Amino acid sequence: MQRITLLCVGKLKEKFYAGAAAEYQKRLSRCCKLEIVELPEERLPEDPSPAQIEAALAREAEAIRAKLPPSAILAALCVEGRERSSEDLARLMNEWANRGESRVVFLIGGSHGLHGSVKEEAAERISMSPMTFPHHLARVMLLEQIYRAYQINAGTRYHK
Repeated sequence: MQRITLLCVGKLKEKFYAGAAAEYQKRLSRCCKLEIVELPEERLPEDPSPAQIEAALAREAEAIRAKLPPSAILAALCVEGRERSSEDLARLMNEWANRGESRVVFLIGGSHGLHGSVKEEAAERISMSPMTFPHHLARVMLLEQIYRAYQINAGTRYHK
């Protein structure tokens, strides 16, 4: 059984996001071993300078690296990433499983995104959409898409 880690910068505070995430965690428990790791988002002033943002992202990148499981494949969600359909994600996850990639980490940055060095280290960069979404909503959307990918690969009717 694949081990999937969602490594997220920032915590879910709103009950509606937490409830939706919990529902997909429950569903995914039948498909994989899911772990959600939350890292604190660096505090910034109200109107941070680009240098302050860069320094905060660099500190977050170090915290991310400290939590990456050894030999895991890293997929970072970022605006520069490749947009994938649900079927594409299912194929990608199936390829990883067939190659013996038993540990997959999906990385979601905080409100300022991810440091460039972390994106460079990722084996895969994925964009959810050209639209902008709150990173909390992106977590719920990603959980649903991971669940959908497992259902596509299992041949169920869920994804139709």
